[in-house]
Amino acid sequence: MKKTFDMKNLKTIKIELTRFMMAYKFAIDEMTTKINILRDEFNYIHDYNPIEHVNSRLKSPESIFKKVQRKGIDFTLDSIKENIKDIAGMRITCSFLSDIYELSRMIAYQKDIRILEYKDYIKNPKPNGYQSLHMIVEIPIFMSDREELTLVEVQIRTIAMDFWASLEHKIYYKYNKEIPQKMLDELKSTAEMASLLDRKMENLHRDMDKMKKEDEAGELLLPFGVGNNKLKFLESFIEEKLGIK
Repeated sequence: MKKTFDMKNLKTIKIELTRFMMAYKFAIDEMTTKINILRDEFNYIHDYNPIEHVNSRLKSPESIFKKVQRKGIDFTLDSIKENIKDIAGMRITCSFLSDIYELSRMIAYQKDIRILEYKDYIKNPKPNGYQSLHMIVEIPIFMSDREELTLVEVQIRTIAMDFWASLEHKIYYKYNKEIPQKMLDELKSTAEMASLLDRKMENLHRDMDKMKKEDEAGELLLPFGVGNNKLKFLESFIEEKLGIK
């Protein structure tokens, strides 16, 4: 007997799959906007930007289906949404260790974001030396006829951590996931070196911040117009407002 396709049902499936993927894309867009706002605020208000790079990625349907097969979960959109939490991903690279925790705190304080998972691989590195801060966040996406609560995996790491993870990833696939033990030992050693570098850079960052605060405190004790352009501007502004010449 010849099989026939129900075109109406096929169209419905296509629409639902499109909506499913669009929700994750929009979630990445929302998170990107939030991070850009924080970055601009730091640039313009705090005169410091802790965010070096922001990258995002959306798993392809093919990659999702392969993961469904590996995990042995039901082949339904509801099951996929519940069991696969890294369909939408964002990686944020920061300058210093303290920036990572400050940024994660600011993300957590956003009223429309809910933190579902929080894994600190910096304080508790993986056995291979991998370090990063991972969060699974839930963010509402408003479609034309519904609200979709969508998950995004957020990874926050330093430049040194990102460099190490990128190298480890390349080696991992070059050797088809069977890395020689000697190379594994070297990777673990370099991870420890990267961690030491981060700690040294954090100490330098704290010293610089302390010196900056001391300089600012000292500048406030100076008479207007002495050794500081900002104070000269403030003096001129006050004179203009008060009509003093």
